[in-house]
Amino acid sequence: MAAQAAAAAQAAAAAQAAAAQAAQAEAAESWYLALLGFAEHFRTSSPPKIRLCVHCLQAVFPFKPPQRIEARTHLQLGSVLYHHTKNSEQARSHLEKAWLISQQIPQFEDVKFEAASLLSELYCQENSVDAAKPLLRKAIQISQQTPYWHCRLLFQLAQLHTLEKDLVSACDLLGVGAEYARVVGSEYTRALFLLSKGMLLLMERKLQEVHPLLTLCGQIVENWQGNPIQKESLRVFFLVLQVTHYLDAGQVKSVKPCLKQLQQCIQTISTLHDDEILPSNPADLFHWLPKEHMCVLVYLVTVMHSMQAGYLEKAQKYTDKALMQLEKLKMLDCSPILSSFQVILLEHIIMCRLVTGHKATALQEISQVCQLCQQSPRLFSNHAAQLHTLLGLYCVSVNCMDNAEAQFTTALRLTNHQELWAFIVTNLASVYIREGNRHQEVLYSLLERINPDHSFPVSSHCLRAAAFYVRGLFSFFQGRYNEAKRFLRETLKMSNAEDLNRLTACSLVLLGHIFYVLGNHRESNNMVVPAMQLASKIPDMSVQLWSSALLRDLNKACGNAMDAHEAAQMHQNFSQQLLQDHIEACSLPEHNLITMAHPLCSSKLKMDPTPAWPAFCEDPMACVPTLDPTLELSGNKTTRVPTSPSPLYRAEFQEYWCHHMPLRVTATLPVPSPGGNCWPNLCLGVTCEEQGDSVCGGIILLLNQTQVQLHKVASNPGQAKGRMMPLTFLSCCSSSVPVLRDF
Repeated sequence: MAAQAAAAAQAAAAAQAAAAQAAQAEAAESWYLALLGFAEHFRTSSPPKIRLCVHCLQAVFPFKPPQRIEARTHLQLGSVLYHHTKNSEQARSHLEKAWLISQQIPQFEDVKFEAASLLSELYCQENSVDAAKPLLRKAIQISQQTPYWHCRLLFQLAQLHTLEKDLVSACDLLGVGAEYARVVGSEYTRALFLLSKGMLLLMERKLQEVHPLLTLCGQIVENWQGNPIQKESLRVFFLVLQVTHYLDAGQVKSVKPCLKQLQQCIQTISTLHDDEILPSNPADLFHWLPKEHMCVLVYLVTVMHSMQAGYLEKAQKYTDKALMQLEKLKMLDCSPILSSFQVILLEHIIMCRLVTGHKATALQEISQVCQLCQQSPRLFSNHAAQLHTLLGLYCVSVNCMDNAEAQFTTALRLTNHQELWAFIVTNLASVYIREGNRHQEVLYSLLERINPDHSFPVSSHCLRAAAFYVRGLFSFFQGRYNEAKRFLRETLKMSNAEDLNRLTACSLVLLGHIFYVLGNHRESNNMVVPAMQLASKIPDMSVQLWSSALLRDLNKACGNAMDAHEAAQMHQNFSQQLLQDHIEACSLPEHNLITMAHPLCSSKLKMDPTPAWPAFCEDPMACVPTLDPTLELSGNKTTRVPTSPSPLYRAEFQEYWCHHMPLRVTATLPVPSPGGNCWPNLCLGVTCEEQGDSVCGGIILLLNQTQVQLHKVASNPGQAKGRMMPLTFLSCCSSSVPVLRDF
């Protein structure tokens, strides 16, 4: 009986202690929940009251809460400070405490691994990558019994290696993740790991490994039965990889079936409603991209395809749609991927603008890309080479060849991407070709490095076709017409095989020009007419200008006066449009960007315009260029002339073109009047020495301190068989007057 009484007393005491602990816990939970509720109320207020939220969370610690509450509160404070303030030091301190305390508590995985994930993000933001890696490795090691967190941390560490350009380590981690997902029975997440690995292998150009991997992914995606939105998102991921793979290879025609499937797939996703039912397998709690982001991505790859294929109006249409969608998303979402999408879209539409004769708009969009990249060091790192390449292309379009060379050279220093390198070298070679004998040794070296007949550095069908075109252009300028025809026919063969419309148009018009020079007017017409039709469809203003000039001369030579007049009218219209756009572009303050040949990311962009000419001259005579009265040129040769104190500039030169008929161009710069614009448009007289007839008339337009432009060569019914090139630029500086050619 005594033992029973003792046991009863002991049980009663234990019950009282348990009741006391329960009451204490209930009291602790009530004050904790009250503070937590206040904190959440202030965080979600409009606008958020972050200071008050932080005060409420900090008020938890004086109560000396249990370890679980303490660790969770440190995590909450670290998260709020990380996401809503710039106080990274305090955020780091709270997250480190949450990680340290949570490791001592069993069955506390959510707090433990979320703290590790956030803390590693913070370390990366502070450029402490060496601290983030071991933290993630340890978290991965101890999370194997928690499928969701194990997969998420593997993705995070793989992303970190990718940002460091360590794609081998990233692929290894993704392979580990795919095998782990298979073991835990998550085919969906296995497909995500494999598709991510395939994306990196494409970046590394390991095509032999990519093909079997994508085949396996396709089988997994088709066989997986689950959430319809998740299934379609896997299909979008898979098809995006296929489409970009084809586009990287320059196979614009071959990609069409995949692109059509992708567009149909995104339409299917847009009709599906989000299913709020969570997957039964925790490892399936992932989503590749939100639907809205996927829509923008599909617009983006469609723009890439349209740009390569030469459907520039279609590219403009989808760019407008994508940018409108991006603006809406960026008001609600600050995801870095949206800025990346925007920059890539702008890069492609800028190239379209340059082709369609909208240089001023292209220049403003280049400036917009600069501003976007200035907001993110990572964007600048990833797009600096492309930005300098775009500036180089703009410089070519306005005939600033020295600036183009500087921009392309800078871009080459900034990239190790093989396709971009080949694209830049191809354009740089075309610049050197158009400058004549100035860079012969360098030009021969470049042409050898992109020789399409031998070991071309990349597998891109489009770039290889472009390399044949550049070789043909070089042979044309050297007067080796049969060799030029061989290269250009190879370009036509390749471009027709993959619907590369712009390369086709350029090759046709250059072949037409060669046949015209050789006197084969019929064959020339057979080339130029389809070139003009295709250029109008694209539309490509430069090829239209070139084709219309050739059609004018062809019809004159064949005695078709009406057709010649119609072609001449077209040529004049194209010239006027290009001139107006040229004037507008060169007068923009953003035009000053072309002088920045150092990496644009290394300093703040200087957007202040440099005055083209003085707006006011106190001493009119001092404002006039002092140049030698005469300048003799023949073919592609440039003669340097000394300075002269003459207040008037009178340039006379001979240019041999087509049938090598000498043309004499005479220009006079009037003395400017004080208080007015320094030099207005100038009269230009062109005479043909052979017949003594006046064959052309036009204007010279002053562009800036170092350039004047010879423009608008309007034919008279003279007997001359030659013609001026569509655009010829005189570069006027104190020591030389070179002529830059624009075919």
